[in-house]
Amino acid sequence: MYRHLMGLRQLSRRSISSSARRQIDNSVKEKQKLFQEDNGIPIHLKGGSKDALLYRATMTLTVFGSGYVVYELLSAAMPKKAQ
Repeated sequence: MYRHLMGLRQLSRRSISSSARRQIDNSVKEKQKLFQEDNGIPIHLKGGSKDALLYRATMTLTVFGSGYVVYELLSAAMPKKAQ
């Protein structure tokens, strides 16, 4: 039991100390400068081409989904005649 606790202590100490060595560059200032720049682009598109693609896909799904809902509501409101 004691060996397991000591092994667990070493493992936790090793993972904590090794994660502290990895430094990540702080890019918040660059992102703030990019998003606060007054260049006429809407904020939801300032992230680049990936944001534009996501925006267009979302709008396409919204338009087609709304059309489908209207179609289903109309078909439910006007049932087919029984013969």
